[in-house]
Amino acid sequence: MRLPNKIAIVTGAGSGFGKGIAERFAAEGAKVVVNDIDAVNGERVARDIGANARFIVGDVTKDANVKRMVDFALAEFGGLDVVVNNAGTTHRNQPMLDVTEEQFDRIYAVNVKSLFLTAKHAVPHMRTKRNGVFITIASTAGVRPRPGLTWYNGSKGAAIVTSRSMAAELAKDNIRVNVINPVAGETAMLAQFMGEDTPEKRAQFVASIPLGRLSQPSDIATAAVFFASDESSFITGACLEVDGGRCV
Repeated sequence: MRLPNKIAIVTGAGSGFGKGIAERFAAEGAKVVVNDIDAVNGERVARDIGANARFIVGDVTKDANVKRMVDFALAEFGGLDVVVNNAGTTHRNQPMLDVTEEQFDRIYAVNVKSLFLTAKHAVPHMRTKRNGVFITIASTAGVRPRPGLTWYNGSKGAAIVTSRSMAAELAKDNIRVNVINPVAGETAMLAQFMGEDTPEKRAQFVASIPLGRLSQPSDIATAAVFFASDESSFITGACLEVDGGRCV
Protein backbone atom coordinates (compact mmCIF):
# COMPACT_ATOMS: atom_id res chain seq x y z
CA MET A 1 0.00 0.00 0.00
CA ARG A 2 1.23 3.46 -0.93
CA LEU A 3 -0.75 5.62 1.54
CA PRO A 4 -0.56 3.75 4.86
CA ASN A 5 -1.76 5.81 7.82
CA LYS A 6 -2.47 8.87 5.67
CA ILE A 7 -5.60 10.86 6.49
CA ALA A 8 -7.19 12.68 3.57
CA ILE A 9 -10.12 14.91 2.73
CA VAL A 10 -11.49 14.61 -0.81
CA THR A 11 -14.00 17.29 -1.76
CA GLY A 12 -16.68 16.60 -4.34
CA ALA A 13 -16.19 12.88 -3.70
CA GLY A 14 -19.79 11.81 -4.24
CA SER A 15 -19.19 11.08 -7.93
CA GLY A 16 -16.76 11.31 -10.82
CA PHE A 17 -13.08 12.01 -10.22
CA GLY A 18 -13.58 12.61 -6.49
CA LYS A 19 -15.25 9.25 -6.02
CA GLY A 20 -12.43 7.53 -7.90
CA ILE A 21 -9.80 9.31 -5.80
CA ALA A 22 -11.51 8.51 -2.48
CA GLU A 23 -11.86 4.84 -3.39
CA ARG A 24 -8.24 4.53 -4.53
CA PHE A 25 -6.89 6.35 -1.48
CA ALA A 26 -8.73 3.94 0.81
CA ALA A 27 -7.48 0.95 -1.21
CA GLU A 28 -3.94 2.27 -0.73
CA GLY A 29 -4.33 2.40 3.05
CA ALA A 30 -5.57 5.93 3.70
CA LYS A 31 -8.43 7.01 5.91
CA VAL A 32 -10.70 9.25 3.87
CA VAL A 33 -13.19 12.00 4.64
CA VAL A 34 -15.65 11.97 1.76
CA ASN A 35 -17.13 15.42 1.23
CA ASP A 36 -19.90 16.41 -1.12
CA ILE A 37 -22.83 18.80 -1.29
CA ASP A 38 -24.94 15.81 -2.37
CA ALA A 39 -25.60 13.81 0.80
CA VAL A 40 -27.14 10.81 -0.93
CA ASN A 41 -24.21 10.13 -3.25
CA GLY A 42 -21.60 11.09 -0.68
CA GLU A 43 -23.00 8.76 1.95
CA ARG A 44 -23.16 5.95 -0.60
CA VAL A 45 -19.48 6.38 -1.52
CA ALA A 46 -18.36 6.35 2.12
CA ARG A 47 -20.55 3.35 2.90
CA ASP A 48 -19.20 1.41 -0.07
CA ILE A 49 -15.61 2.16 0.91
CA GLY A 50 -16.22 0.89 4.43
CA ALA A 51 -14.53 1.43 7.77
CA ASN A 52 -11.80 3.71 6.45
CA ALA A 53 -14.20 6.37 5.17
CA ARG A 54 -16.50 8.91 6.76
CA PHE A 55 -18.91 11.25 5.00
CA ILE A 56 -19.60 14.86 5.77
CA VAL A 57 -21.98 17.00 3.76
CA GLY A 58 -20.81 20.50 3.01
CA ASP A 59 -20.51 23.35 0.54
CA VAL A 60 -16.84 24.15 -0.16
CA THR A 61 -17.73 27.80 -0.83
CA LYS A 62 -18.89 28.35 2.75
CA ASP A 63 -16.33 29.10 5.47
CA ALA A 64 -18.28 27.41 8.25
CA ASN A 65 -18.79 24.28 6.16
CA VAL A 66 -15.08 23.96 5.37
CA LYS A 67 -14.08 24.54 8.99
CA ARG A 68 -16.51 21.83 10.05
CA MET A 69 -15.05 19.47 7.44
CA VAL A 70 -11.48 19.93 8.68
CA ASP A 71 -12.57 19.65 12.32
CA PHE A 72 -14.45 16.47 11.39
CA ALA A 73 -11.31 14.88 9.92
CA LEU A 74 -9.33 15.72 13.06
CA ALA A 75 -12.07 14.38 15.34
CA GLU A 76 -12.84 11.19 13.40
CA PHE A 77 -9.32 10.15 12.41
CA GLY A 78 -7.03 12.17 14.67
CA GLY A 79 -5.20 14.12 12.02
CA LEU A 80 -5.03 15.43 8.47
CA ASP A 81 -2.29 14.81 5.92
CA VAL A 82 -3.83 15.43 2.51
CA VAL A 83 -6.51 17.73 1.10
CA VAL A 84 -7.71 17.02 -2.43
CA ASN A 85 -9.53 20.07 -3.78
CA ASN A 86 -11.59 18.21 -6.34
CA ALA A 87 -15.03 19.87 -6.08
CA GLY A 88 -15.73 21.80 -9.26
CA THR A 89 -18.46 23.19 -11.43
CA THR A 90 -18.86 24.72 -14.86
CA HIS A 91 -21.28 26.50 -17.15
CA ARG A 92 -22.73 24.96 -20.28
CA ASN A 93 -20.59 25.27 -23.40
CA GLN A 94 -21.94 28.51 -24.87
CA PRO A 95 -20.94 32.04 -25.93
CA MET A 96 -19.20 33.85 -23.09
CA LEU A 97 -21.76 36.66 -22.86
CA ASP A 98 -24.63 34.20 -22.41
CA VAL A 99 -23.33 33.11 -18.99
CA THR A 100 -25.15 34.82 -16.12
CA GLU A 101 -23.49 36.70 -13.29
CA GLU A 102 -24.88 34.14 -10.86
CA GLN A 103 -23.27 31.29 -12.81
CA PHE A 104 -19.98 33.17 -13.00
CA ASP A 105 -19.93 33.81 -9.25
CA ARG A 106 -20.71 30.16 -8.46
CA ILE A 107 -17.96 28.88 -10.78
CA TYR A 108 -15.30 31.05 -9.17
CA ALA A 109 -16.57 30.28 -5.67
CA VAL A 110 -16.41 26.50 -6.17
CA ASN A 111 -13.28 26.34 -8.33
CA VAL A 112 -11.16 29.06 -6.70
CA LYS A 113 -12.54 30.33 -3.38
CA SER A 114 -12.61 26.74 -2.09
CA LEU A 115 -8.80 26.68 -2.29
CA PHE A 116 -8.65 29.71 -0.01
CA LEU A 117 -11.03 28.16 2.49
CA THR A 118 -9.39 24.73 2.69
CA ALA A 119 -6.00 26.42 3.09
CA LYS A 120 -7.37 28.71 5.80
CA HIS A 121 -8.52 25.80 7.92
CA ALA A 122 -6.04 23.03 7.05
CA VAL A 123 -2.73 24.88 6.84
CA PRO A 124 -2.52 25.75 10.56
CA HIS A 125 -2.77 22.06 11.47
CA MET A 126 -0.24 21.06 8.80
CA ARG A 127 2.16 23.78 9.94
CA THR A 128 2.05 22.46 13.49
CA LYS A 129 3.34 19.07 12.38
CA ARG A 130 5.43 20.50 9.48
CA ASN A 131 3.94 18.16 6.93
CA GLY A 132 1.01 18.20 4.54
CA VAL A 133 -0.18 17.89 0.96
CA PHE A 134 -2.69 19.78 -1.13
CA ILE A 135 -3.76 18.43 -4.52
CA THR A 136 -5.79 20.63 -6.84
CA ILE A 137 -7.86 18.96 -9.54
CA ALA A 138 -7.82 21.72 -12.15
CA SER A 139 -8.18 21.13 -15.90
CA THR A 140 -6.44 21.24 -19.23
CA ALA A 141 -8.89 24.10 -19.83
CA GLY A 142 -6.67 26.21 -17.58
CA VAL A 143 -3.61 25.74 -19.78
CA ARG A 144 -5.12 25.27 -23.26
CA PRO A 145 -8.46 27.12 -23.30
CA ARG A 146 -10.98 26.81 -26.09
CA PRO A 147 -14.10 28.84 -26.99
CA GLY A 148 -17.41 28.13 -25.29
CA LEU A 149 -16.09 27.67 -21.74
CA THR A 150 -14.36 31.00 -21.22
CA TRP A 151 -15.31 31.65 -17.59
CA TYR A 152 -14.71 28.03 -16.58
CA ASN A 153 -11.34 28.14 -18.34
CA GLY A 154 -10.44 31.28 -16.42
CA SER A 155 -11.39 29.76 -13.09
CA LYS A 156 -9.17 26.76 -13.71
CA GLY A 157 -6.30 29.01 -14.76
CA ALA A 158 -6.76 30.86 -11.48
CA ALA A 159 -6.78 27.58 -9.55
CA ILE A 160 -3.50 26.53 -11.19
CA VAL A 161 -1.68 29.79 -10.44
CA THR A 162 -3.11 29.94 -6.93
CA SER A 163 -1.91 26.41 -6.22
CA ARG A 164 1.57 27.09 -7.53
CA SER A 165 1.81 30.25 -5.45
CA MET A 166 0.71 28.25 -2.40
CA ALA A 167 3.48 25.77 -3.18
CA ALA A 168 6.09 28.52 -3.16
CA GLU A 169 4.83 30.07 0.06
CA LEU A 170 4.21 26.86 2.01
CA ALA A 171 7.39 25.01 1.06
CA LYS A 172 9.16 26.37 4.14
CA ASP A 173 6.54 24.54 6.24
CA ASN A 174 7.10 21.27 4.32
CA ILE A 175 3.61 21.55 2.87
CA ARG A 176 3.48 20.48 -0.77
CA VAL A 177 0.93 21.70 -3.33
CA ASN A 178 0.53 20.08 -6.74
CA VAL A 179 -1.99 20.24 -9.58
CA ILE A 180 -3.59 17.60 -11.79
CA ASN A 181 -5.06 18.76 -15.08
CA PRO A 182 -7.52 16.21 -16.48
CA VAL A 183 -8.88 16.35 -19.98
CA ALA A 184 -12.66 16.00 -20.37
CA GLY A 185 -13.72 12.78 -18.71
CA GLU A 186 -16.55 10.40 -18.05
CA THR A 187 -18.16 12.50 -15.31
CA ALA A 188 -21.47 14.24 -14.71
CA MET A 189 -20.10 17.50 -16.14
CA LEU A 190 -19.26 16.05 -19.55
CA ALA A 191 -22.55 17.09 -21.17
CA GLN A 192 -22.02 20.68 -19.99
CA PHE A 193 -18.50 20.74 -21.43
CA MET A 194 -19.77 19.53 -24.78
CA GLY A 195 -22.97 21.56 -24.84
CA GLU A 196 -24.89 18.35 -25.52
CA ASP A 197 -23.98 14.71 -25.06
CA THR A 198 -24.35 13.14 -28.49
CA PRO A 199 -22.22 10.55 -30.31
CA GLU A 200 -21.14 13.27 -32.73
CA LYS A 201 -20.00 15.61 -29.94
CA ARG A 202 -18.17 12.80 -28.15
CA ALA A 203 -16.38 11.88 -31.36
CA GLN A 204 -15.35 15.50 -31.80
CA PHE A 205 -13.91 15.67 -28.28
CA VAL A 206 -12.15 12.31 -28.55
CA ALA A 207 -10.61 13.33 -31.88
CA SER A 208 -8.71 16.10 -30.08
CA ILE A 209 -7.04 13.60 -27.69
CA PRO A 210 -4.05 11.82 -29.25
CA LEU A 211 -4.50 8.66 -27.18
CA GLY A 212 -8.06 8.44 -28.47
CA ARG A 213 -10.30 8.38 -25.40
CA LEU A 214 -11.75 10.52 -22.63
CA SER A 215 -10.20 10.45 -19.16
CA GLN A 216 -11.49 8.05 -16.52
CA PRO A 217 -11.66 8.57 -12.75
CA SER A 218 -9.04 5.85 -12.37
CA ASP A 219 -6.59 7.91 -14.45
CA ILE A 220 -6.93 10.89 -12.14
CA ALA A 221 -6.85 8.73 -9.01
CA THR A 222 -3.54 7.19 -10.05
CA ALA A 223 -1.94 10.63 -10.34
CA ALA A 224 -3.48 11.75 -7.03
CA VAL A 225 -2.06 8.73 -5.20
CA PHE A 226 1.41 9.64 -6.44
CA PHE A 227 1.14 13.25 -5.27
CA ALA A 228 -0.31 12.20 -1.91
CA SER A 229 2.36 9.60 -1.28
CA ASP A 230 5.88 9.99 0.09
CA GLU A 231 7.13 9.00 -3.38
CA SER A 232 6.63 12.63 -4.44
CA SER A 233 8.21 14.18 -1.33
CA PHE A 234 10.49 16.42 -3.43
CA ILE A 235 7.77 17.57 -5.84
CA THR A 236 5.78 20.74 -5.25
CA GLY A 237 4.28 23.33 -7.57
CA ALA A 238 4.00 20.77 -10.35
CA CYS A 239 1.16 20.62 -12.88
CA LEU A 240 0.57 17.19 -14.33
CA GLU A 241 -1.59 16.94 -17.45
CA VAL A 242 -3.51 13.66 -17.37
CA ASP A 243 -4.93 14.23 -20.80
CA GLY A 244 -3.91 11.57 -23.30
CA GLY A 245 -1.67 14.11 -25.02
CA ARG A 246 -4.34 16.81 -25.41
CA CYS A 247 -1.96 19.63 -24.43
CA VAL A 248 0.96 18.52 -26.58
